[in-house]
Amino acid sequence: MSFPITGMGAVASTGRGVDDFFESLCRGDNGCAELRGFDRGLYQAQHAYEVDNRPAEGRDVPARATGLLLDAVGQAAADAGLGEDLSGIPVLVGTGLGELRSMELWWREGTPFDATGLSFGPALRERFGADVTHTFSNACSASLYALALAYDLLAQEDDEAPDAVIVAGVDVLTESMYGLLERVQPVPPERVRPFDRDRVGVLMGEGAAAVVLRREADGRPVHGRLRAVATDCDAFHVTAPSAERIARTMRAAHSLSGTKPEDIDLVMLHGTGTALNDPAEAVALADVLGPHADRPLMTAVKGMTGHTSGASGLLNLVAALKTFGEGRVPPTAGLDNPIDEAAEFRFVSGGPATASPNVVQLNAFGFGGVNAVAIVEAAL
Repeated sequence: MSFPITGMGAVASTGRGVDDFFESLCRGDNGCAELRGFDRGLYQAQHAYEVDNRPAEGRDVPARATGLLLDAVGQAAADAGLGEDLSGIPVLVGTGLGELRSMELWWREGTPFDATGLSFGPALRERFGADVTHTFSNACSASLYALALAYDLLAQEDDEAPDAVIVAGVDVLTESMYGLLERVQPVPPERVRPFDRDRVGVLMGEGAAAVVLRREADGRPVHGRLRAVATDCDAFHVTAPSAERIARTMRAAHSLSGTKPEDIDLVMLHGTGTALNDPAEAVALADVLGPHADRPLMTAVKGMTGHTSGASGLLNLVAALKTFGEGRVPPTAGLDNPIDEAAEFRFVSGGPATASPNVVQLNAFGFGGVNAVAIVEAAL
C-alpha cells in the first residue's frame, strides 16, 4: 500500500518555497553564516544555518518556530488545493525543541510570551482552522516519525480514517542546544561536512517543511508516493548511534515497502558530519545494501542547510520528491574526501547529478537511538 503526496512546502536557510529550496541545493548554496540570533561572544562556534527573517536590528524574537511552521503548512496546503481551511484534516508536527527559544527569551530577557504559545495547536487553529493537531518530539527523526503516524492513519480500514493528513517538521536555533553541542565538539566547526575525513562536527540549522498525504489523489498532481516508514527507539546511548539498530530499521523499511536493496536508486542520507554518526550510518547502509552498496546515488544536504533537527527528515523528503520531477539530484556540499566506511558509495558531489530515481530511501536518526527510515517512489 502506498499513498500519494499531493502538496509540499519548505523554508530553510538556503531559501523559501519548494522551488527556491531545491534550486539552492542543486547549486550547492551554503546557508551558513555568522551567528545572528544571540551573542557570539559566549561561544567558541561562531556560525549557524539560520533563516534570515528576524527584524532589521537582528534581535531574536519569540514564536519564530511557529512562524516557520505556519509558512510551510500554508505552502503545502495551497499546493494540494486544500486552501486555508484545514478543519477536520489531521496536522502532525515533528520537532526537536518546539518553542524552547521563546522560553529562553522570556527567561533571560523578560520577553513577553504566553504559555499557550508553547503548543503549535492554537496557532494552527487560528490560522487554518485546524482542529486536529498533534506534536511529536522525537529528536532529529521527529518529522519522519510524524510521517509514519500519518501513514498509519490513512491505512486504517474504518469510517473514521481521514482522507488527507498534513505532516510537518520544524525547528529553530536555541542557545541551550548551541551550548550543548559545544560541550561535545572539541573543535568548533565553521560548516557541516557530511562523510568527509576532515569533518569536525555539526552546526544547527533552522527550517520547516510540510507535505500533504491523501488516500487517493482525487485528480491532483502527485509529487510521489509514500510506500513505508519504519521507526525504532533502541536507547543504545544518549548521543552515540548503534549501527546495528540503524541497519535493523533500514531492513524493516525495506520489508514494509516490499523493497529490495537493489531497488534503491537514491539515498537521502542523515549525514550530520559528526565523528560518530557518519561512520555508523555508513556501516549500517553498507551492511543492508550488501553487494548493491555501489548502486544507488547518495547525497546529504546538511552541508547546505545545517542540521535542522526535527525538520530534517521532511526537508530530505521534499528534496527527494523534487528529484522525481526535475531529473536532478543535489550534491553533498562540503564532501571532498569520503571516510573509509563510505568509500564504495556513489556520492553526488561537485554539482547536481542528472538522474531520474524511481525509489528513494530517506534516513533520519536522533539522540537516544530514535531511528526512522522512509521509502518513497515516483508517481508513475
